[in-house]
Amino acid sequence: MPLRQALDQVRATVTTHLNFEPATASLTVSIACTDYVQAVLIKHLVVAMRREAPGVRIALRILDVPQLELQMTRGEVDLAVINMNGVPPALHSQHLYDESYVLIGRRGHPSLRADLTVDEFAQLEHVVVSLRGGGFSTSVDHALVARGLRRNVVHSASSFLPVPELVAQSDCVALVPSRLVDGRSEQLLCVAPPLPVEGFAIGLFWHERSDGHAGFKWVREFITLVADSRASDYGNP
Repeated sequence: MPLRQALDQVRATVTTHLNFEPATASLTVSIACTDYVQAVLIKHLVVAMRREAPGVRIALRILDVPQLELQMTRGEVDLAVINMNGVPPALHSQHLYDESYVLIGRRGHPSLRADLTVDEFAQLEHVVVSLRGGGFSTSVDHALVARGLRRNVVHSASSFLPVPELVAQSDCVALVPSRLVDGRSEQLLCVAPPLPVEGFAIGLFWHERSDGHAGFKWVREFITLVADSRASDYGNP
């Protein structure tokens, strides 16, 4: 690389680190996340980002937690928005929100109601989500076995995204993250599970290499603001 070109590149990098004007800056941010996070947070982030920082481009990457630290070290991934469990401790992190599960079924479902017993819950036709694909049991099934019960699982999906639509068109029920079905009360009946179902926390993760970068710092703060805004909207009836 010619010396002048190298100096210009260094100068541009230093400037970006020290000054970041959202309205005029250009930046590409690579974010690793699940399809659930894309549905409940990233789509809102992209819309808000177009208004506040039109020069910031977001590139979504398939989440690979075992490779995440290496991908960030190489600069292949800048940020990750994921479940806070099991992420390499060497990464910087910030809690975004807590998620819980709801039991969903179609409006007019003949058996789904708020005061469902655990026995009645087990007898319903269940859709489960196996993120690795093909699994028909989850921690909920282990809890049921401890009670001497077995859940009637009729379908295993590899993603949460198609589950609400499938449930809305059948007599199946499913346990899904509550934010995934926010705003779908016309189609779906959502009730609290009749047994404890552990939720999860979603966090924002990044590598030391980008910690002091003004542009990435602004993006991290903006993601936090969007997450807080969505949490506030979700809390309103």
